[in-house]
Amino acid sequence: MDIEKIRTLIALMEESELVNLEISSDDEHISLTRHYDAPAPTMMAAPAAGPAPVAAEGKPATKAGSVETSPMVGVYYSAPSPNDPPFIKVGQKVQAGDTLGIIEAMKIMNPLEATQSGVIDEILVNNSEVVQFGQPVVRYKA
Repeated sequence: MDIEKIRTLIALMEESELVNLEISSDDEHISLTRHYDAPAPTMMAAPAAGPAPVAAEGKPATKAGSVETSPMVGVYYSAPSPNDPPFIKVGQKVQAGDTLGIIEAMKIMNPLEATQSGVIDEILVNNSEVVQFGQPVVRYKA
């Protein structure tokens, strides 16, 4: 097994922010998985909040309403470019197929489209935040 080939693949994973890489040929099989900490959150003043609402059984209550989840791992962008207004705002009505944001994965910009019509209740990720596959991005009003 060529160690230089492995080093090149690791560099490629870091450049492209890949989490998994698997390559097979007739005589060898290489599988690499990268574990890393999430980026540090941006420092923002958060409003003072009381304790989380608690359901009757003593478990934290979850907010009502369906969610749109990320279809891939990547970086979420709320607007087409830094100087443009965001695609969506809290309280905005959207139709199925409307763009909710962009997820950049492997240098490709992928639109995140609404799968249903509704009113945006909450945007669950910040601009330029890394999102994981299946991570909730937007919550609709119930």
